[in-house]
Amino acid sequence: MPLLRMREAGFTNARVSVGPMTLDLEPGQRKALRFATAHEATVAALMAAGVAKASTGTVSIGDFDPRVQSVHCKRIAGFVPHAPLSLEEAEFPRYIAYRAALWNVEPVLATARAREILARLDGMHEALAYPLVGALVASPQLLVMDRPPPVYARQIFAVTGNAALLTTHADAAGEDAFRQ
Repeated sequence: MPLLRMREAGFTNARVSVGPMTLDLEPGQRKALRFATAHEATVAALMAAGVAKASTGTVSIGDFDPRVQSVHCKRIAGFVPHAPLSLEEAEFPRYIAYRAALWNVEPVLATARAREILARLDGMHEALAYPLVGALVASPQLLVMDRPPPVYARQIFAVTGNAALLTTHADAAGEDAFRQ
């Protein structure tokens, strides 16, 4: 059974229209999707993570519909926004404690996991690494990333492990780096 299933899923508001999209993402599978604009890529990522609700069609994360079972979807999917996180190193432990509380993860385990992941992201700027680490603290089954930098593709693959990974992009270089 697909971990992420989108059937003719679309999102429309006054600023953007995205879709319709149809895709299945199986556990452990990786997909990179390219869109015409950065804004469309962001909306598609938000929709795939269950953060933005589809205006048309359906989205299922696991067995759950984000429109009515968003809490269950958030237990399965982690989301990493494109915008860097403005957070100083001294604030990182508090950020991880917040993420641990959000996902109901034992704080000591969350801190140890966060430090291990952060060490594996050596060389990645903290503003990009911290949101990724925060999303991975709960060991999500699905990780959705909005326009991750292509230069970090190998590191991101290494830290996501067996989680399904969906990345959205607004250029060929990004899509190519994350295509498997």
